[in-house]
Amino acid sequence: MRHFEHLPPSVRNGLFHKQPAAFDADSPAATLATALGATLYSPATRPTLAEDVVKQAARGVVSMVLCLEDSIGDADVAAAEENLVRQFAALDGLAAAGRPLPLLFVRVREPGQIGDLVRRLGPAGRLLSGFVLPKFTEDRGLPFLEALTAAEADRGRRLYAMPVLESPELLHLETRGETLSGIARTVDKYRDQVLALRLGVTDFCSAYGLRRAPDMTAYDVRLVASVIGDVVNVLGRADGSGFTVTGPVWEYFRPHERMFKPQLRRTPFAGPAEELRTALIEHDIDGLLREIQLDRANGLQGKTCIHPSHVAPVHALSVVSHEEFSDAQDILRPEREGGGVLRSAYTNKMNEVKPHRAWAERIMLRAEVFGVAREDVGFVELLGASVGAAA
Repeated sequence: MRHFEHLPPSVRNGLFHKQPAAFDADSPAATLATALGATLYSPATRPTLAEDVVKQAARGVVSMVLCLEDSIGDADVAAAEENLVRQFAALDGLAAAGRPLPLLFVRVREPGQIGDLVRRLGPAGRLLSGFVLPKFTEDRGLPFLEALTAAEADRGRRLYAMPVLESPELLHLETRGETLSGIARTVDKYRDQVLALRLGVTDFCSAYGLRRAPDMTAYDVRLVASVIGDVVNVLGRADGSGFTVTGPVWEYFRPHERMFKPQLRRTPFAGPAEELRTALIEHDIDGLLREIQLDRANGLQGKTCIHPSHVAPVHALSVVSHEEFSDAQDILRPEREGGGVLRSAYTNKMNEVKPHRAWAERIMLRAEVFGVAREDVGFVELLGASVGAAA
């Protein structure tokens, strides 16, 4: 699979200075964690789940979570599991026929579901990349990771874990430090299995009866912003001890309506930039865009998504700009290993080699999987092309 592969080659060539690289489920974990991008969640009860997965893959989705937890009712779990097994069998046939599929994860409720589902999936389990582990703390998380390790051994192939950090103990100030330390011990012990850590901001807000409005980001809710900062502080360090931490879900979308006006799809670049900006605001996407930018500024990568219209903005803002790529290249040149300060090629900033090195390494990893835009191409052109392709 490859980001933006749903675009025609001629459009991709016009957008990218450096094309996104191909990857698959067996790629290195660091590559996969960065490549997750907009991870689209879907309830496992959907009767057309296999069709939905294939359709979203054709529109540029590269990672999906099929949910057996909060998105379905307690009484529906058994039926959802049965449906999941049927849908994986259908997906296995589609994959054998050459239909591209995204990375697939299952969000479970209890540790016992992991081994049980791996057994019930049978040969179709080859399509499963791992499990999403809810309300993760040291005490609750260990049984999940032990079950995943056992299932991985039975299967004979890697299964990744994506713990969700969403428990009240992590939110509450008096227990946060101890909870974070416990989570850090647990995920470090199972480092090879942990692909990324996901933030459950909706649960954080729920603990205080809060809900952010569509014109506000998670970072405008001070309680939530403080938790995000502390999670990155402890678990997202760039010294080799950290993990990829993904951005929180954006809850808002327009039902039964396409994201942009039809006239914005008149060209591969979706029409005049000002029209597209206006459409973004009209469709409540402006808040999402600001939150994605703040995610990146605060050390988060990718995002949890609950609506297909959110995928294209996340991916468009994940493409590395030509300016970022130029700066990262300069910082990482072998002759710069001794440090020093240099003026950027764009002559608008200082690049200090040693302090900016970790940033540059992350930029180059993102450039590998999301590509580098041409010098005259920005977010509007990238998003417009993706929307036009999905029309």
